[in-house]
Amino acid sequence: MDSVNIFIKAVFIENMIFAYFLGMCSYLAISKTVKSSVGLGLAVIFVLTVSIPVCYLLENYVLKAGALSWLSDDFATVDLSFLSFIMYIATIASIVQLVEMVVEKFAPALYASLGIFLPLIAVNCSILGGALFMQEREYANVGEATVFAFGSGVGWFLAIVALSAIREKIRYSNVPMPLRGLGITFILTGLMAIAFMSFMGIKI
Repeated sequence: MDSVNIFIKAVFIENMIFAYFLGMCSYLAISKTVKSSVGLGLAVIFVLTVSIPVCYLLENYVLKAGALSWLSDDFATVDLSFLSFIMYIATIASIVQLVEMVVEKFAPALYASLGIFLPLIAVNCSILGGALFMQEREYANVGEATVFAFGSGVGWFLAIVALSAIREKIRYSNVPMPLRGLGITFILTGLMAIAFMSFMGIKI
């Protein structure tokens, strides 16, 4: 049941976009079409789901104080937590590189539509934010960390696909000239964030 709670919270209550506004650069730039949003959203889900469990294992078996005690009692006092940022970023960048190669190989049209924003997942603050949330919340095991990662990715996916669907529709609407483009997009994001706040009433 804890895993279900973690998933629901990650998707709706603690949504990366609407609760913390993480990953906004890619969210705003790619959400012009549903097709490209789905592609980027799936890539973010994959990167989060793979990188955060790896970061969890690094945190608990290598980096934090006493994590190396499994090697020997001599390492029980070693604290490598100062390397957390570097190790997390290196892990995320490696996985993003893998995703980029796969997308370029099997979906060249999607790769072209995503452009520079696919490799920029490596510096997407929602990915690093997920790793840091995992570290802060101290999940009991790698399974819970994986559920949190997948839920966070699904929440980000829902946010960008929902916005892109709305943006495709409002192209045919009479939006005032000063608000066209990013102006109306920011307003829509704010309204959607307010809507997602209603999920905070869910008792888990």
